[in-house]
Amino acid sequence: MAKKKANEGGRKIIAENRKARFNYEIEDTLEAGIVLTGTEVKALRLGKSNIAESYASEEGGELWLINSYIPEYLQANRFNHEPRRRRKLLVHARELARLSSAVQKDGKTIVPLKLYFNEKGTAKLELALARGKKLHDKRETEKKRDWSREKARLLKTAG
Repeated sequence: MAKKKANEGGRKIIAENRKARFNYEIEDTLEAGIVLTGTEVKALRLGKSNIAESYASEEGGELWLINSYIPEYLQANRFNHEPRRRRKLLVHARELARLSSAVQKDGKTIVPLKLYFNEKGTAKLELALARGKKLHDKRETEKKRDWSREKARLLKTAG
């Protein structure tokens, strides 16, 4: 198994949603804080979490991360957390209003891209405002990616 990137600009990446860039057309990104319990932070430091099937939703004037997986911390015993519980995301009121209006009016989705610890050691989530791709868009993306790889190979062998 390949090692995850330990550092990207002072960030320690915990989980990355790589399929999001294939399934969605990313229009805008923003950083959000995430409310965690102590055992969740310890489990995140082990680096076994998953945000591939998760999404964010605005409910009751707050933003929630739904269906993200943070495994139980084995040493916590009976004080453990539920692995797939809903977690509150911390964003400014202006950003929340902008996101919720885009979801309601334009039919966009709020998708998590990365879960990481910043320079200060605080857990952060990179969110994206995205529009779902159709099947033909996905095929076109795949063709472009294959052509760029082939072009790079040809240039490498030619010179």
